Amino acid sequence: MRLSVASNFDPELVERCRDYPVTEMFAKLRTDAVGGGRAPYQLAKVSRRQLEEHVRHLHKSGIAFNYLLNSSCMGNREITRRGQKEINELLGWISDLGVTAVTVASPFMLQLIKARHPDLKVRISVFGGVDRVRKAQMWEELGADCIVLDSILVNRELETLKEIRKAVKCDLELMANNNCLAGCAMSPMHMNALAHTGQAWHENKGFFIDWCFLKCTEMKLRDPVHYLRSEWIRPEDLHLYEKLGYDLFKIAERDIPTEMMMKRVKAYSERRYDGNLLDLIQAYGFQGIRENHSYYRRGIGWFLRFIIRPGLANPFRMLPLKRLAELRGMTQPIAGHAPVYIDNRALDGFMERFRDKSCIGVDCAECRWCHEFAAKAVTIDESNRAAALEAYEELFDSLNGGSMWRYLPARKTVKR
Repeated sequence: MRLSVASNFDPELVERCRDYPVTEMFAKLRTDAVGGGRAPYQLAKVSRRQLEEHVRHLHKSGIAFNYLLNSSCMGNREITRRGQKEINELLGWISDLGVTAVTVASPFMLQLIKARHPDLKVRISVFGGVDRVRKAQMWEELGADCIVLDSILVNRELETLKEIRKAVKCDLELMANNNCLAGCAMSPMHMNALAHTGQAWHENKGFFIDWCFLKCTEMKLRDPVHYLRSEWIRPEDLHLYEKLGYDLFKIAERDIPTEMMMKRVKAYSERRYDGNLLDLIQAYGFQGIRENHSYYRRGIGWFLRFIIRPGLANPFRMLPLKRLAELRGMTQPIAGHAPVYIDNRALDGFMERFRDKSCIGVDCAECRWCHEFAAKAVTIDESNRAAALEAYEELFDSLNGGSMWRYLPARKTVKR
């Protein structure tokens, strides 16, 4: 087993990872010329100098570093003189750091890097959309050293994974603990929207209302089956993928507390977790974390810095978003019982249906496999759910109806 682990730039995380099969850590600056797959407010604030020190610490610990350049869209800036100058400067700095590999989502970026910095290994991002044999072969032909398969599309498709592994010689990686919706229709919009948030040249300067994230989390809270209609791989089920020839697994999430990241590293290394599955797959809603932890010290200042932009959106319409952040444990640790609890032990046997059956072309409402497991595994605090859904509805009224961008009362949605 090899683990590629998200970095929050905490030196303690590096030291603790040395006791586990962690061969690489990945991260990036909040903003740069290319952008990536997370909004700046989701990432640790580090300078270039701090990142350089982090890479040196990793090298001394025998752990490689992968710099993410996995933007799915660069707004065609990459085919201009200014864009090329910015990209060249960034790549030169990355190469000088002693970075082992970079991750991209663009075929042009792959070949550009191979031509100008052949010392860098290039990995293809989840955002590259590799979900079948021919796509994997094409990326390999273009020069990819490693491909992270599109977890949204293939993590439950074991036969497809088997055929992809047989078809290419390059390294393959699986995202183990993301929790996007399998086959999500919002994925292309979401990855492009996230790409632009981290581009230093973009006119929004990091401002971002993550409509896709809001819709996804609202859907899960409204209908618990969506928690299981997802892409995660339980630690207990890694052996199914190892039998297919996969031994490299990616563990997210960047800028979560070190205690939570180590809980994930330990669980996947030991192939077992007794507790709430959300501890392993969700980027918020943590329990047992100090309230003064750096993750939570962001507090209202973090919210104001990235969200309150009167010139771009109506700040008064942001109040439901603030309520949601508080209700869902994004600005403070969860006290008492978790508002959503997925009993990982109740999911034993969940993968049996996927051993020899595909989900492509299947109507979930007729299959009902995930429904049955959700009924026995997922518990939701009804008072928290009611309050959160009310905030979601108010927020979507303003976003979809347009009052988020007008100083007018929110249009009342007529329920039919």
